[in-house]
Amino acid sequence: MAGAILGPIDGSIVNVVLPTLVDSFGASLASVQWVPMAYLLASGGLVLVFGRLGDLRGHREVFLGGLLAFVAASALCAAAPTIEALVAFRVLQGVASAAMTSVPLAILTATFPPAERGRAIGLFAASISVGLAVGPSLGGFLTEALGWRSVFLVNVPIGLAAWAFARRVLPEMPVRPGRLDLPGAAAALVALGSALLWVNLAQRPGPAPHGLLLLALLSGAAFLLRERRAAEPMVTLSLFRSGAVSFGASASVLSFMAQFVVVFLTPFLLVRVLGAGPGRVGLVLTAAPLAVLTVAPFAGALSDRIGSVRPAVAGALLSAAACALLAAMPPDAGPLDVAGRLALFGLGTGLFQSPNNSSVMGSAPREHLGVVGSLLGTARTLGMVLGIAAAGAVLYAFVPPSALGAAGGAPSLATELAAGVRRAYAAGAAFAFLSALLAAAPALARRFGRTGGPAIP
Repeated sequence: MAGAILGPIDGSIVNVVLPTLVDSFGASLASVQWVPMAYLLASGGLVLVFGRLGDLRGHREVFLGGLLAFVAASALCAAAPTIEALVAFRVLQGVASAAMTSVPLAILTATFPPAERGRAIGLFAASISVGLAVGPSLGGFLTEALGWRSVFLVNVPIGLAAWAFARRVLPEMPVRPGRLDLPGAAAALVALGSALLWVNLAQRPGPAPHGLLLLALLSGAAFLLRERRAAEPMVTLSLFRSGAVSFGASASVLSFMAQFVVVFLTPFLLVRVLGAGPGRVGLVLTAAPLAVLTVAPFAGALSDRIGSVRPAVAGALLSAAACALLAAMPPDAGPLDVAGRLALFGLGTGLFQSPNNSSVMGSAPREHLGVVGSLLGTARTLGMVLGIAAAGAVLYAFVPPSALGAAGGAPSLATELAAGVRRAYAAGAAFAFLSALLAAAPALARRFGRTGGPAIP
């Protein structure tokens, strides 16, 4: 839990300072968009590799190494002299995050019995929400008082303290003899990286980079062929015969797409349209993670008692309703109106995440806990990247570039930006609704006699 706070603090702080980075570096929104995107691309491309390494070399060792590397990369981000350097250091931070976030669910699932697993994962989700809750307010305060570089430096003391504590308390876990499938790992990295990069670049003006899409498809096919034939595959494909794994991971992708449409665009709405400063932006963005913090532990415990499907479906539907309310905000809406809708979105997210993750991890064979946990990490990162890309695609389609630049534009541009953001919120509502359908799919399949088969080691 101590280490889990770091990533959310970093992610929520960075989203708060994105408008500040546009002004500080004199950069375009397209360039600044790479600050969160580069981090997510690196993390998403490597989380499967580190999950497999955790199964082979020990989850504790992978976690501790990632935590130290994250601290070092944060210090480099704070010293970045240009937007290009900041993006490069965010790549290093993403690599470290992949190691740090790939194994905690495996550690928890192996440590707690099934009757307590949902509650444990719910408490873990609550710790993530603490980071999300602290991040926006802390980011706004630090940016106003000390400048944007301080938002990366805050990771250093927190990370070192977490590493020292985790080194004492994390249990040693048995490892599975075997080797890392390097060709499979390379194919997965190329497939995920090129696919996510294509999604990002294709939504910008100009010709679409179809070569990247072709590379993603070819490397993805090579990965599947390799995993079918390898004696020690990186990902055992039969895991996806479990409906809890396949539908649960897909539902997680869509849930995080909705979440990051909201997370990426709301700071620009608050700053460019409503005229809020960094401190006010931080306070408003705190509403959603505080709501997650309130409900996540109870949602996990509830899933231990009544199962995971009903809480997860209800949470996804609540998130969809919140996005729809954001999309329907009246022109005279203020920061408090935004905060109330974000709080509702946070309640839905907290109700969805813990039961969904508990269901997926509970269906995993013990020897594949690291891989299945990293699949959820990949789903989370994929959803984040696709959410940001979808939000950007809507803006580029409906909003002139002049409305996305530095603050102080004409009122008509602010009106156009507000309309574009509302359209993106509507897309987020659709993503959350589809997430609810996928979360319900395993139960519907069982009801109609189609189980999807067990997960075979």
